[in-house]
Amino acid sequence: MLTISGNEIIKRLYFDNPWWETSSVESRYQNYPRRFYFTPFFELVRESSINRAAVLMGPRRVGKTVMVYHTIEKLLEEGVSPNRILYVSLETPIYTGLSLEQILNFFTEEFEHKRDSKLYIIFDEIQYLANWEVHLKSLVDSYPCHKYIATGSAAAALKLKSRESGAGRFTEFLLPPLTFAEYISFIKKSDELMSCDDGSWNTLDIEELNKEFVNYLNYGGYPEAVFSTLIQEDSSRYVKSDIIDKVLLRDLPSLYGINDVQELNKLFNAIAYNTGNEITLEALSKSSGVSKNTIKKYIEYLEAAFLIKIIHRVDITAKKFKRATTFKVYLTNPSMRAALFGPVEGNHDAMDALTETAIFSQWVHNADIENLHYARWKAGEVDIVWLNLATQKPYWCVEVKWSDLPCSDYKVLKGIIAFIKQHDLGNGLVTTRTITQKQIVDGVELRYKPSAAYAYTLGASILEGLTKKFR
Repeated sequence: MLTISGNEIIKRLYFDNPWWETSSVESRYQNYPRRFYFTPFFELVRESSINRAAVLMGPRRVGKTVMVYHTIEKLLEEGVSPNRILYVSLETPIYTGLSLEQILNFFTEEFEHKRDSKLYIIFDEIQYLANWEVHLKSLVDSYPCHKYIATGSAAAALKLKSRESGAGRFTEFLLPPLTFAEYISFIKKSDELMSCDDGSWNTLDIEELNKEFVNYLNYGGYPEAVFSTLIQEDSSRYVKSDIIDKVLLRDLPSLYGINDVQELNKLFNAIAYNTGNEITLEALSKSSGVSKNTIKKYIEYLEAAFLIKIIHRVDITAKKFKRATTFKVYLTNPSMRAALFGPVEGNHDAMDALTETAIFSQWVHNADIENLHYARWKAGEVDIVWLNLATQKPYWCVEVKWSDLPCSDYKVLKGIIAFIKQHDLGNGLVTTRTITQKQIVDGVELRYKPSAAYAYTLGASILEGLTKKFR
């Protein structure tokens, strides 16, 4: 039986690391714009005072590999020697059966690197290696002068295993789908659609911004889709087949031993169709035909894989329910709904729920998303409540609308007004379709801002905080 020789492995390493001979990454990666998350991620890569591997996690097709190549490009620009950077994609068949240390040894022997050499070692799609977290932790401990970067799409396994086995040795960095602010930047319309004065974002052309917001809902969460009209015209084939199906039919079943993948698929379809709506386990069970106990497990898996986010309910007093029978489920990327059920237009019945989903999706990568709840009681509801987890007190609230009706019909604002008065919050935010203004309604100050502008502001502001975190 033939075995792969060391020379063949070295030859493949040269193929995967062309900068060893050309001193630059391939032009196709240079031509892609950098994600807004690149700067904080690169600072994490350059951090050397703490001996930790950087683990880049996220859903499929959000640009993790491209960001790795941008990292290599930046390292080369800063003068790092090309032969001190190793990139390995662990889904390449030639590396099957090799440990991370064996691959590292091929590299260090080829260039005669020492144990204390400053090297950058990148393992792409690390989940393809069984027990990867044990291998990576061993390398971090054994060769502290090397900087290790790992990426993976099977986020459920990565998140679980990195916390269990890599305690104190891994720093997780989540790369979410494109934020709306990134999408606008990618299509080069930031300057014509938004302006920033004294830290406050203002809309320059709300009609055009809304048009792009609808485009964002349909396909704008994925970098490749933004630049490809073919993908935009057939997002169901690209997003559903290449992203959703691979997670539902391959990643999650292999990670958790799920036998009935069609059952999981039916449940996800039901959740995706109802994104942004309040649902119950009972209703989900009826619509999907899956038992409630199984649904609980599947929801955990889907949330761990960054496909959905569960938001829990509080009442008018901001108290949580001991037996929570209702909750909201949001897709982490609204483009998934369009891929499954067809694109939407501005007047589509699903726009209210998708607008809410898009606003929540701006928070996906941020730890503060755990503070977000929705409030509902017999006489009213509020779409977003930010609850201080230590004091269990609300700090602010938002009512999300894809309509200008709240500016004239105050009946739709009874819930948010009651909630503000109950907790003496002073004011609240109501999103609209086109109107920006302030009003005093029933003694409460309400700020109105278009939903598209609010989504843009959220993405830009949260990212600014993330950048400061890694400085």
